[in-house]
Amino acid sequence: MATKNLSEYNVNLVPSAKNMRFGIVVAEWHKHITFALAEGSLITLKKHGVSDEDILVKYVPGSFELTLGAQFFAEMENVDAIILLGCVIQGETRHFDFICQSVTQGITELNIKYKKPFIFGVLTTDNEQQAIDRAGGIHGNKGDEAAVTAIKMVNLKNSFLK
Repeated sequence: MATKNLSEYNVNLVPSAKNMRFGIVVAEWHKHITFALAEGSLITLKKHGVSDEDILVKYVPGSFELTLGAQFFAEMENVDAIILLGCVIQGETRHFDFICQSVTQGITELNIKYKKPFIFGVLTTDNEQQAIDRAGGIHGNKGDEAAVTAIKMVNLKNSFLK
């Protein structure tokens, strides 16, 4: 069980995101959950200075397709970071394991290949209630956490370029 609220963080430790540009890829599978994650990311990015024009949102059918959607962002859009938002809920088969492993490995490979932050905002839960709890419910919103992570990682990269 989560022991921290995903939406709670020290605002003073998050740098300004003004002039940063973000891509967000959202899985449509479990959209009542993933769209709530996206809303959390959007609100958090804007709270830290990102303009509407600097946030691009695209949708893919499911979590498996998140990595290719993110690769399209890296290759076709000028963005500083890409946030991937999805939800995989454990079922009766091993499908859960295959999807989670593929998405995790794919996101890791994208980070390395493009030297750009690709942020893992994918819920991997045992049941739907756990996902709801982490998409704006009692454990906050993973979308908020993903946005803060994206901002911090772009800031880190930029600190090496100065």
